[in-house]
Amino acid sequence: MPPVTRPATAEDLDAVLSLLGELPPDAPPLTAASAARIWSEVSGQEGRTLLVHERDGIVAGTVDCLVVPWTFRDGRPVMLVENLVVAERHRRSGAGRSLIRSAERLARRARCHRIQLLAAGDAYVHAFYRACGFVSCADGFRKHVPSWTVGASL
Repeated sequence: MPPVTRPATAEDLDAVLSLLGELPPDAPPLTAASAARIWSEVSGQEGRTLLVHERDGIVAGTVDCLVVPWTFRDGRPVMLVENLVVAERHRRSGAGRSLIRSAERLARRARCHRIQLLAAGDAYVHAFYRACGFVSCADGFRKHVPSWTVGASL
């Protein structure tokens, strides 16, 4: 069967979590109950599409796409891309490019004026995004919010 990139379903959740486990660790893995609850939120969120790339019946890669309304560029939205990951054994197979092309199609359909992402500092990751037509245009910043502040009042 030919490779296909498609929106993820609940049946893909375990495979997606396994792929995300290949990213550098920021937090402990989710419990099955937490993962199911979060999947329910993600899958129902307007403008949010979790894509998977399937090869020979196996989920080989994933990317999370979120269309965000914007108050700039005549109100055209922006697509934020997070957690693009391809299983190590499937890298350099076209899975990453297929995921990016599918994200671009989603962005065009939503009339986005740009796709925005942060990339790991690895040279091969930057080369991949450049080969997909992205340009490095800014320095990214990140600040983790300690768990004890979650739910704190403003």
